[in-house]
Amino acid sequence: MKANARGLYEELKTEAETGGYHLNPDESFTLELVEGLVTNLDRYGYLACPCRLADGERLADLDIICPCDYRDADLAEYGTCYCGLYVSGDKLTGEPAEPIPERRPEAPTERPQYKTRAVEKNGVGVWRCRVCGYLCARPEPPSKCPICKADKDRFEPFEFA
Repeated sequence: MKANARGLYEELKTEAETGGYHLNPDESFTLELVEGLVTNLDRYGYLACPCRLADGERLADLDIICPCDYRDADLAEYGTCYCGLYVSGDKLTGEPAEPIPERRPEAPTERPQYKTRAVEKNGVGVWRCRVCGYLCARPEPPSKCPICKADKDRFEPFEFA
């Protein structure tokens, strides 16, 4: 089934606003990005960032599945995410965003999905959603994040400092 860019745009906009985020107010620009997401969804089966080269393997691309692992840091520092799909509240005026540097580590082994830590104690692990930060303590992460609806594989083991 081929995804629809306008439908995905509306879904992303609703999810963003519900979660306290904002899509870029330039609707034609944003729709072009969403069309790239739809292309990647049709091609790979997941919403790989349209502004990065996807590997085509879900595990290798976990950190760049939209919303990517780098979104919040980019929003905090630059007011927009790498591709410009998400913007901070002060960027809602429509002023063009400055180009921002790529945060994604070049070496795959340095990417979040390949970093693991032992977290089990008494058979229970603490899991963190890499999209929204939700924490839960259970033997396995939930199949969907109850906050942002990210899939199970977007969770990582979490260790308290």
